[in-house]
Amino acid sequence: MSTDVSLNAPGDPAQGPGAQTQAVAGTAATPPPGARPAAPRTAPAVITRQSVTVIVTLLVATFVVILNETIMNVALQRLMVDLRVDAPTVQWLSTGFMLTMAVVIPTTGFILQRLSTRAVFMLAMGLFSGGTLLAALAPGFGILLLARIIQASGTAIMLPLLMTTILTLVPVSRRGAVMGNVSIAISVAPAMGPTVSGLILEHFSWRFMFVFVLPIALAAFAIGAKYLTNIGESEKTRFDALSVLLTVPAFGGLVYGLSQIGGGHGGQAGPGAPALLALAVGVVAMLAFVLRQLRLQKSAAPLLDLRAFNFRMFTVSVLLLVVAMIALFGAVILLPLYLQEIRGLKSLETGLALLPGGLAMGLLGPFIGRLFDKVGPLPLTVTGSALMVVSLWQFSLLDAATPVGWIVALHVALSLGLALLFTPAFTTGLNPLPPHLYSHGSAIMSTLQQVAGAAGTALLVSIYAVVSAAGGMVAGMQAAFLTAAVIALAAVVLSAMMRKAAGAERAGAAH
Repeated sequence: MSTDVSLNAPGDPAQGPGAQTQAVAGTAATPPPGARPAAPRTAPAVITRQSVTVIVTLLVATFVVILNETIMNVALQRLMVDLRVDAPTVQWLSTGFMLTMAVVIPTTGFILQRLSTRAVFMLAMGLFSGGTLLAALAPGFGILLLARIIQASGTAIMLPLLMTTILTLVPVSRRGAVMGNVSIAISVAPAMGPTVSGLILEHFSWRFMFVFVLPIALAAFAIGAKYLTNIGESEKTRFDALSVLLTVPAFGGLVYGLSQIGGGHGGQAGPGAPALLALAVGVVAMLAFVLRQLRLQKSAAPLLDLRAFNFRMFTVSVLLLVVAMIALFGAVILLPLYLQEIRGLKSLETGLALLPGGLAMGLLGPFIGRLFDKVGPLPLTVTGSALMVVSLWQFSLLDAATPVGWIVALHVALSLGLALLFTPAFTTGLNPLPPHLYSHGSAIMSTLQQVAGAAGTALLVSIYAVVSAAGGMVAGMQAAFLTAAVIALAAVVLSAMMRKAAGAERAGAAH
């Protein structure tokens, strides 16, 4: 696919600052002599029937891959017993999945340039389906982890493909509503994951979690193969292998270091030498990665075009999403642990307890999207961030006798807060970008979300483990949730900075 990325070829006038201003304003820059004419720089004024077909096809596939991402959460306890591994080891089925996505997503700008829409979709769903089959047949933990990494590679490609396609096909004035409808898939799927997993584990082996997903994935693959059409044209672009190699120690080092903070060995307090070394390697590699991208911006196409950060609302939105994901992913892992380990709920009961919150988040998505188009991001994000902080703080007060009904109510409140954050943050952040930065903005957002989620999971689970070893599981859970609440306070500050992006308004006027 090359929705916007065909506009990003070396020599394209859109790469210059002046061209960026023109693109945001909805006007086309004149290409230099001999250059291939650029594709249209603005989304169409209406959504065509063909565009609806493309978006719906991608939504179906995205629903499947995101359902798979959360289907493991309730199963971790069963996997520890069946595969004879400890809690820090089994956690890598989730953390490794997110890390893989963080490494693969930055390459999607290159993939979207070189391949057609249809080819990118087939690659993504082919990887996901192959990984799902391998997971169902995995004889042990090592092969299961490999299968999850293959699945994650397909998932990583699907997310930027969906977001970039929406930015290209949907006019600015309708993006809030469309993003709200998209949230049905990306919110209901995670909500259904634990419930589906609980139902399966109640009656079958853990392998059937993948046996259940496989035919749905193959059906989405077949639908896409038949109905998906190509958008734009493919481009020959330079692939920077060094940038890709740097993502591994940068993101892997940071997350591994965080997972060891607080003593991953024997309950030792404080970070040990391996944790500090991993964090140091991660920071140095991340700095090298950023410097490499800044250098490539001057001479060639970067793996991630960091000029997206020149747009203030993009930067604020990305930071808001990062803070929300650090708090959210830790809570997503901790809550099933609390319900099962402390409250003694079974897998199915845990899944059913988490279902109302996820359904509320998804069903409210279209309404929040339409509301965003009318009132802008500020009232929505401020309300959402406040709800998130209060909910996480209340989670930090849970004990062994807290009524399950109150826990469900808190989870619904947390989900409502996140619903009020995600659609406005995504839309406000991406709206002001010129088309040649669509894929890079989507990739940056998706990459940092996954890294933040992995870091949040590693950090909060480590805090839970260390405090539990000293004061019991209830104390560990309270400390971890309190940490999440403190982190979430930053979201309140960032939410107050959200404004309707000027670039989006000018682009909208052009339509």
